[in-house]
Amino acid sequence: MAGYFDRQIKLMGEEALKGIRSKKVAIIGSGGLGCSLGIALAGSGVGELHLVDFDTVSLSNIHRQIAFKMEDIEKPKCKVLGELLLARSEEGLKILSFEESLQEYASRGLEVDLIMDATDNLPSRAEIDKLAKERRIPWVYASVEEWHGQVCFMDKADFSAFRVSDRKPGGIATPIVMNIASLSANMALRFLAGLEVKRDCLHYCTLNEGYLKVFHYKMA
Repeated sequence: MAGYFDRQIKLMGEEALKGIRSKKVAIIGSGGLGCSLGIALAGSGVGELHLVDFDTVSLSNIHRQIAFKMEDIEKPKCKVLGELLLARSEEGLKILSFEESLQEYASRGLEVDLIMDATDNLPSRAEIDKLAKERRIPWVYASVEEWHGQVCFMDKADFSAFRVSDRKPGGIATPIVMNIASLSANMALRFLAGLEVKRDCLHYCTLNEGYLKVFHYKMA
């Protein structure tokens, strides 16, 4: 374990890593955000990942959903992602892939320490918020569109602050997906390691004017 996680142990120490290895995280969605989140969290030592997605890989997904190859078209996203994460990780990582809806997954009553939003619509995020509040666990909201994205570690904040509609995102640049997923994963990692993380603060990041701007908004 020390060899695989050598650089991370230098940063956090072995006790923090042991704590991370004991944690369970649900990633809702195995698309653009979900692929990058899965790679980041599995590579950081999270002990058990639940991958939840009912969709299959399509050609238009592959440019930004970095876990998938051309030969994966029409295969279940959560299962392809799970196979990749196991292939990249040391022994000890447990992957549970659920080719089903969020509602079906929630009905299983499985316990996790944190829920990661990797969906692409507000109604699904409202459902994640409802589930997290019922289970009394935090979740990390993340969304991307065009050249911008936003992330929030949701604890006491109410997602009803967002105007929920079924609007889908427009065009998306591949790097911003990875950028927002990375920020989301870093928040999760700090929480799982017992380190400080700013809760209920929306981080809005944009490259619309050709340079990075970050704005912060208090949510609770």
